[in-house]
Amino acid sequence: MLWKLRAWTPYVYLVPSLILLGAFTYYPIWRSVYLSFFEWNLFSPRPVYAGLANYEYLLSDPTFRLVMRNTLVYVAVTIPITMALALITAVLLNERLGWLRDVYRVAAFYPTMVPMAAAGMLWVLLLNPSIGLVNHYLSYLGIGRIDWLYDMNWALPAIMLASVWKNYGYFMLIYLAGLQNIPGSLYEAADIEGAGFWHKLRYVTLPLVAPTTVFVFVVAIISSFQVFDLVYVMTQGGPGDRTNVLMYFIYQYAFRFGDWGMGSALTVLFVGALLVVILLVMRMVERRVHYEV
Repeated sequence: MLWKLRAWTPYVYLVPSLILLGAFTYYPIWRSVYLSFFEWNLFSPRPVYAGLANYEYLLSDPTFRLVMRNTLVYVAVTIPITMALALITAVLLNERLGWLRDVYRVAAFYPTMVPMAAAGMLWVLLLNPSIGLVNHYLSYLGIGRIDWLYDMNWALPAIMLASVWKNYGYFMLIYLAGLQNIPGSLYEAADIEGAGFWHKLRYVTLPLVAPTTVFVFVVAIISSFQVFDLVYVMTQGGPGDRTNVLMYFIYQYAFRFGDWGMGSALTVLFVGALLVVILLVMRMVERRVHYEV
């Protein structure tokens, strides 16, 4: 009898976590899937079964296609730039820089500690077409005034710039942790063989931080698909929906337009697209990454 009680003890400790996980994760997911098949908005207080009508409307909606294009462009541009900048910074800060190394590390990581809303407001000021520092310094290069957040061609790149500045410090810290696990003897052997900085980076550092790169890549994908704060603070999806991304589009339908059925359908598409992308990434890299030195 005592043995049976001990066998159940771990599950008893898991119950509080499972309750919270079920209440705030699994139930909302199931509820969103369920409501996505209903028409439920401010004009229809009670859910009315609509089948696949919400999905059919979204797939034929040009605004939804523009939103998906914006999201994919944002993901495709910000992830490689952020990861490359984070890796290069981590490699440089992993060198012997004396007491200044900690100062540089804090300076590089500092943007990560700034709240997202505050970071958005900071970049609104920096990109202000009249008094912003970005246009001020670009003028010394002979570049004329750019309406960063009001020009259809520049608004999305402006948000990408703010995103890279905000997020690369976090990934840099993860890369730094990965670099600490590389044995110094490998670099010593490379020095004896006459390898330079770039050869050591290519043949020693990059292969051995591959597991860290996979983790950073997956986290970056999830973070990029979830971009909302910067869009809300800086442009609110404008001008002309050129910065409207999937997460902000869900917010618009669910909370601004009061269309909870369509918002649920968008949420299902969002989660489905994210899962597909992550599964494809893991399938592509799982055989190319070695987790032992």
